[in-house]
Amino acid sequence: MSDALAKPRSKLDLATFRQPACCLYIPQVNPEAPNHVAQEVVLQIMSNSHCTFRNGYSRNGALALLLLASLFIAFTVTGTPAMAIEEPKFTVSLHEGDIEIRDYQAAVAAEVTVTGDQNDAANKGFRLLAGYIFGGNKRHQSIAMTAPVTQQPVGEQIAMTAPVTQTASNGAWVVRFTMPSKYSLATLPEPNDLRITLRNVAPARFAVIRFSGIAGSANVVARTAELMAFVQAHRQHAIGPVSLAQYDPPWTLWFMRRNEVMIQLVQ
Repeated sequence: MSDALAKPRSKLDLATFRQPACCLYIPQVNPEAPNHVAQEVVLQIMSNSHCTFRNGYSRNGALALLLLASLFIAFTVTGTPAMAIEEPKFTVSLHEGDIEIRDYQAAVAAEVTVTGDQNDAANKGFRLLAGYIFGGNKRHQSIAMTAPVTQQPVGEQIAMTAPVTQTASNGAWVVRFTMPSKYSLATLPEPNDLRITLRNVAPARFAVIRFSGIAGSANVVARTAELMAFVQAHRQHAIGPVSLAQYDPPWTLWFMRRNEVMIQLVQ
């Protein structure tokens, strides 16, 4: 029996997963291991399309690997069905089906402006901001991950007609992480990457529509049109750009994902 299975490990051993053949070992994992280390392992698992496990079972295709990745994070690392991740605080003033009108409290955010299409911009922004909260700052301090990750096109204004397309001005997008509520601008560490900006976010009212699945551009456009129709029917006034909020890491199975399209309203 391989040492990777024979002996419990006190720390997560990434080398165990870097095998020259398409073969994965699943060691015992310390439940206190940092989530971002576990995420690196999951991404390595997901990079394979056919794998044989040492317990004799074989799995073909990305679907089985995605399932493994989701279960690995949800149970092996955290010990619970889902991670307790802080979200921005809000109250709901109106709820109809998948749509809500929410009043958000003030918050502090880290954000970065990136270019590309919707998906490329989300990936670029996520990597830069994840680097900041995983210690890429002047204090080498780790900051807890929050949800959702939001992105919005730079310079887009909302016209009071539907549908509204989510198109970035000059291909630029703002990607944002909301910081844990215990932090202020004064207590957050300064980013090493000068492209990252820390800012106060004022209280605001949003119309929000929730949906699952892959948040591709066509799906976002369709949900935006549905949300704008709701806004108009309720005689609300939209301002600013459309924001896409994604609550789940990229290895989450599509039917388990929580996405939201958000439009700021005049209060």
